[in-house]
Amino acid sequence: MVSIISLVTGRAGPSGFGSASTAELVTEGIDASHLTVLITGGASGIGLETARVMAQHKAHVIIGARNMEAASRAKHLILKHTPSARVDVLQLDLASTRSVRAFADSFKALNLPLNVLINNAGVMFCPYQQSEDGIEMQFATNHLGHFLLTNLLLDKMKETARATGVEGRIVNLSSIAHIHTYRHAILFDDINDKKRYSDKRAYGQSKLANILHAKELSRRFQEEGVNITANAVHPGLIMTPLFRYSAISMRILKFFSSFLWKNVPQGAATTCYVALHPAMKGVTGKYFADCNEIQPSSHARDEMLARKLWDFSNKLVNSAASSKA
Repeated sequence: MVSIISLVTGRAGPSGFGSASTAELVTEGIDASHLTVLITGGASGIGLETARVMAQHKAHVIIGARNMEAASRAKHLILKHTPSARVDVLQLDLASTRSVRAFADSFKALNLPLNVLINNAGVMFCPYQQSEDGIEMQFATNHLGHFLLTNLLLDKMKETARATGVEGRIVNLSSIAHIHTYRHAILFDDINDKKRYSDKRAYGQSKLANILHAKELSRRFQEEGVNITANAVHPGLIMTPLFRYSAISMRILKFFSSFLWKNVPQGAATTCYVALHPAMKGVTGKYFADCNEIQPSSHARDEMLARKLWDFSNKLVNSAASSKA
């Protein structure tokens, strides 16, 4: 796991970067003018910083956001920082498969290529509730919505990679919290079990799913010979709107562990590194923290679990679709 010494000192790892590196630093000198980058949850926190840095490097940035007012403010902020930035915003509620499908249709209607997909949005530690489709909210938003979105955009990414010869990249935002999940990793038998619900373990479950999703995507791409990579990242501990359900307890924790926390530019660094850096060419199915590859939990390395999650997710998505038919 990530060295505490490295976290505290910011000491660089094999990549040349570490916990103190910022998104601007790890992308210095990179020209992304030929790339279209789609970021979910790009209206605030590390998603906004990721979008800003991508736009600064001349990528065409598409922000998917549930709150369109916040997304418009984010676009304005990016344009203020980089007047020549190419930024579009589209509405996306990852807790609704209907919204995800509408978003994918809206994106395709723009007739743009798609080089980089950053599955960044999420919710954290929320009280028990179900999504519009009747799925436990953290699993629905953090994993299932991104699973469906990625599948709906895969043909576009494959087409872009084939036509341009430029490697496509998918980055899933996970968390070190993936190690703190339910006893059997994922509640396949009853994902909506309210009696067993733990806001922390449910979050860990969804973050484990993010890693397994990237792992299975990577396996499938390699099997197909597709020029797209898929990786997962842990951004670090950052005080962002994600903590709205546990703001007081998190501030207390931060007070006693301030040396472990990052600011937002540092929190966006690993995402930007994995999405843009030339050193990441051909690297796939891995897990990164502080811009360096690290080993995730044993569950996160389980190929059979990854395949089982893929099939389970497909069933949930198909069930949601049939119920609305």
